[in-house]
Order: sequence, then structure tokens, then C-alpha cells
Amino acid sequence: MTLRLLCLLFISVSVSETKLQCAEGQSGPTHESMNSVFDLQSFRPVVNLSNPTIANISFTLYAVLGVNEKAQILTTFLWLRLYWHHEFLIWDPDECDGVTRISLPVKQLWSPDIIVYEFVDDDVSQACPFVYVNHTGHIRWDRMLRLVSACNLEIFSFPFDIQNCTFTFGSYMHTIRDVRVSPALTFEEMSVNSKRYLEASGEWELVDILGETSILQFGIDEWDIITFWVVIKRRPVLYVVNLLIPSSFLMIIDILSFYLPPHSVDRASFKMTLILGYTVFLLIMNDLLPSTANGTPIIGIYFSVCLALMVISLLETVIITNVLHHNNMKYKEVPKWVETVVLKHIARLICYRWPQDVAPPAKEEDKPNNLNLTSIPSETQTENNVPATHPGAYAGLSSPPELQQICQYVGDLRSHLHSLQREGELQDRWCHVGYVLDYLLFRIYLLLISCYAMVIICMWCIWISQD
Repeated sequence: MTLRLLCLLFISVSVSETKLQCAEGQSGPTHESMNSVFDLQSFRPVVNLSNPTIANISFTLYAVLGVNEKAQILTTFLWLRLYWHHEFLIWDPDECDGVTRISLPVKQLWSPDIIVYEFVDDDVSQACPFVYVNHTGHIRWDRMLRLVSACNLEIFSFPFDIQNCTFTFGSYMHTIRDVRVSPALTFEEMSVNSKRYLEASGEWELVDILGETSILQFGIDEWDIITFWVVIKRRPVLYVVNLLIPSSFLMIIDILSFYLPPHSVDRASFKMTLILGYTVFLLIMNDLLPSTANGTPIIGIYFSVCLALMVISLLETVIITNVLHHNNMKYKEVPKWVETVVLKHIARLICYRWPQDVAPPAKEEDKPNNLNLTSIPSETQTENNVPATHPGAYAGLSSPPELQQICQYVGDLRSHLHSLQREGELQDRWCHVGYVLDYLLFRIYLLLISCYAMVIICMWCIWISQD
């Protein structure tokens, strides 16, 4: 083993002193001279091992293949280009028939162990087995990379979110004394090249690619690294059309349902059907919503609050229906505090329009209480006066017991008509209490929805402007 190592060192010294040989009448270096370099595959290709090998890195972001918010994983496809210098692969183009560049199998050469530190899965992309070697010893290796990397995904502002993911390139084993890394292109050039290919790529669009070079220190060792920040933005059209617009339509229908007559039971059944439809809508669209253990997107809160508002709207309808149709309450007098608070102050506050045949409670006190029907006094007067005014008129026609029975029937009819009129007036009074409460709760409901919509829109706008 020691003898083999000494032989390899001797070969490396001899190669460093002489360039690759070129045979007359043959293009490019000879196979024998290149085989001597292939034998040095296990060694870093420098004459002086104290000199680090400089690796230049650039990439083009070709596509965003997927974003897994739950696993916090970003899957991208990169065109990676890697440069480094091989001090043993040098020849004179004039001696080699003008050949300045050749392709060699990468497995026969030493290559820097450049990795992405955020890598969390195997690379299943197609391998590129060859590299280009320049006559000055500079090597260019173009390869495709399917990068599955960990990324801290912020989904609070979904679907108007902007993600900032990090790609850190560096050597896995070689410290700063052996391998140095630097960008082959400026970060602006990488960003422009990536935007040219990514601008028509599905759901995501590239905002910018930023980066910086730094040194990673772990214990006494240091590694040279390049950190890229890839900023991508989601195209929200799909989610606005499939999520926000249908949800807004259902909320508008729920608001318009308040214009149904409050004394109708159909309003409650309509609202329950609307809530059922909204629940089915959320179940169908659940696959489009991202889910993480760290937080809930604002659109999920938006849907939850919309469902809560629909439930509140149904509860309001239940309360009004209970006021208007409660059998025990509608035959009782309206309490004074209810009449004062609801029919006077609240009705004036919400500008309630009283029907033309009904006067407000403030003006009701000045009017005489006409509880009797116009026909009742005449009947009552007839009932009371017939026996007194014409006592003998009916003496010969009928017996007094029959006359008393007729008077009793007329009195019962009068009492029944009086009770019907009284019940009708009490029902009308309770109906106006329900109408006023319905107007009040409807305006409060509109105020809640308006404030909620403004808060959601402002939060989205502030989040987008900050990003």
C-alpha cells in the first residue's frame, strides 16, 4: 500500500512538470497521458495540496414541482452548473491539432462533493455522465437536479402567500482549506435566467433570487458555503375563483334571506339549507386548503367565521320566530319595559317604518282606547234596551225565558268578538316587537359582516405589501 502511494505521488509530480502529450496526426491528448491522470482520481487535482480547489456554482430554477405545506417541503427542478480547475489536465492546443476542449467521463475524474444542505430526499433526476474539459484545465459539469429541500413555509396569507426558501451549497467533507466555493454568475443573472423559464410554470412565479457567500463554522472546522434565497409567489386566481367567490355568493344569499317575511317559517328552513350547502362546500374544497401543525391560514379562519355568521343568522331567525309564534306569549300584554325599549327607543334608533294603520306607542296614549267593534255598541244597546223600552212588545210574541236566552246568546257573541279583537291587537303588537328586533339584528349582522370583510382585506393587503 505504501509502495502504491509513493508511485502515485511520483506520477503526480511527473504530470505536474509536464503537460499532456499529443501525438502527431492525432487530435487531442493521447490516451496514455490521460490514463495517467485517471489514476489520480482519488486525489484532489492540485500540485500543492495547501492550495484549495475553487468551485464555482450557478443554477437556473426551471420549475417548481410541488409545495408540501404539511411536511414543510419544497420540490424544485434545477439546471446546475459546476466549474473547477484540474491542474493535471492541461495541454497545448497548438501541439494537439488545435483541440481546446474535450469531454471526459466524470467518474474518471475527481469532482468536488458539493451538496445542498437542505436536501431531505434522494435525487431521482437523470444523471449527466460527462464533463467538458478546457485545455487550461477548467472543467464544466452541467447536470439536472431534482431538489427536495426543507423550507419554512408560511401559509398564513394563503392564497396570497410569498415563500422564501433557502438553498445552501457547500462541500460535505472538505473544509475551507481544501475547497472554496463562489458563484459563477451574479445573483441578478441567475434570477433573470430563472424567470425566463419559470414565468409560465403553473401555480408559482419567481419573484427574485438573492444570495451571499459565508463561512460555516462547526467546532474548529470551517466550511465555505453559498446561501441562495429563492423567493416565489403563488398565483391566487385558482383559489379566488374556486374558494372565495363561491363563499362570498353564499354569504350574499344569506344576507338577502333577511328580506323573507320574519313571520314565515320558510326563512328558518332556508337558512338551515344554506348552512348545509356551505358545509358541503367546505368538505369538497378541503383538499385545496393547506394544512400545517404550526398555524391555520387566514382563509381557513375566513371560512370558519363565515359559517359562524350563518349560524348566528339562523339563531336570530329562531329568536324572531319564537317571539312571533309563541302560543303562550302572544296572548299576553306586551311588558312596559319591552314596549319602552323596543317599540320606542330601538324603533326610533333604526328608523323603523310603522304601518299607516298603526301608530307608534308614543302617540298611542293620546288616542282613546277603541277596543270595541262599531257594531258591538249597537248590539249591546239593543240587547240592553229591548226589554226596557218595549216591555210589552214581546209579551205577546214570545215567553220571557226565550227572550232571556236570546239576550244571553247576544252577550256571548259580543264577548267572543271582543276577545278576538283583543287577541288580534296583542298579536299585532307582538309582531311589531318581532319586526323591530329583526330590523335591529339584521343591521347588526350587516355591520359584523362589513367589519369582518374590511379586516380580512386589510390583513391580506398589509401582508402582501410587507412581503
